[in-house]
Amino acid sequence: MINAHEHVELIREVFRYAQAFHDKTFVLQLDDAVVLRPAIVGVMRDLVMMHEAGIRIVLVAGARTRIDEILDRYNVECRKYKHVRISTPDAIPFIKMAAFDAANRIMTSLSGQGVNAVIGNWVRARSLGVVDGVDYQDAGTVDKVRVDLLRATIEQGTIPILPCIGWSRSGKPYNISSRELATHLAVALGASKLFFLSEIDPIVTADYPMDVEIDATTDGRISRLNVDQAQRFVDLHAARETLAVELVGLGLRAVSGGVERVHIVDGRSEGVILQEIFSNLGVGTMVHGNEYQSIRRMRAGDVPDVYRLMQPLVGRGLLVSRSESDLHDAIEDYVVFETDGMVHGCCALHRYGETQAEIAGLAVDDNYEHFGIGRRLVSYLIDVARAARLSEVFVLTTQASDWFELIGFRPGAVDDIPEPKRRTYNRDRNSRILIYDLSPQP
Repeated sequence: MINAHEHVELIREVFRYAQAFHDKTFVLQLDDAVVLRPAIVGVMRDLVMMHEAGIRIVLVAGARTRIDEILDRYNVECRKYKHVRISTPDAIPFIKMAAFDAANRIMTSLSGQGVNAVIGNWVRARSLGVVDGVDYQDAGTVDKVRVDLLRATIEQGTIPILPCIGWSRSGKPYNISSRELATHLAVALGASKLFFLSEIDPIVTADYPMDVEIDATTDGRISRLNVDQAQRFVDLHAARETLAVELVGLGLRAVSGGVERVHIVDGRSEGVILQEIFSNLGVGTMVHGNEYQSIRRMRAGDVPDVYRLMQPLVGRGLLVSRSESDLHDAIEDYVVFETDGMVHGCCALHRYGETQAEIAGLAVDDNYEHFGIGRRLVSYLIDVARAARLSEVFVLTTQASDWFELIGFRPGAVDDIPEPKRRTYNRDRNSRILIYDLSPQP
């Protein structure tokens, strides 16, 4: 059960995100299989709430399931190659019918929530042509998006809904991938976020092992991939041609095109969009730019957050108590780990003369400790110390000696630390001393 402190922190987090996202554009691709599920009622309610909070919503209606149903009903055969439908001229009228039906279901649901929405033709398409010797006939790809018309619609307070149909210059209709369309739209509109809501199980390391370090939750869900990690993910698993690989690949393309974040989530879950948006931990997999997480110097405005971060560790005897005044006095020594403007970790480097420094005050939010934030902070300060040409850094710890030894620290003694630190060493606390030797990097 969530306690009062966690509840307050959650509210703060939501308000920070809500303020940050005001007037930002979110593009969401909704698979029609998701739209047909009962959970879609909650999804639409959440989208309306976001719209009313000032977030600009653009929706792309997937129609794969509905197209299959209608083609089957009218005995029209359309085979697929590499997950792309070979759209024959005979099938196009039925594909259009299904695409607009899927879009209309979304519009009807939004209208029931009292929000204006409109289905429109803002996409110019061209033939996909012949690929690997396969003629895709009237399957198409995005040629151009009428960004000016789309933005005018958004400015009027209306949510645009785009079907998976585009038209050529001459007016010929083409069946296009809704996921590809959403990716093009997000890039063209300079969207802050692109969402793929599909019937997809969590992407976990057990199913998609990686040979590089990534952010994963305790249950193995791959929570975040930066550009380099996403490229490695695609390279390692491309031959499998799964939905996860397709969506990570599209996410990589969108982020490379300037979209800040791409979220891959299971649209079958209630409240999934809000959980993914208004929480750093999220519930799906996010592809993001390499600058998503950063370590920076602590500022005066961070002190209350850092103080709050330290208190649970002080209470468990893991950290020496520090007042907010103490933190202000040593502000130049501290760095923080920040995600979207919120502090989730801190650490300090206290220098003693020209050769030694102490790494101290390491604290990480309990909810984020499995993301390796502590190790990143310590590694960062080791690099700072090395750049300052110090010969060694040391730590005093009561319960984390094994962890520090894994990083490369070795056991030391009281005589190994600087004389000013020896004078203040608390014999009753009896902290273990560990030392990291700094040698020039090759």
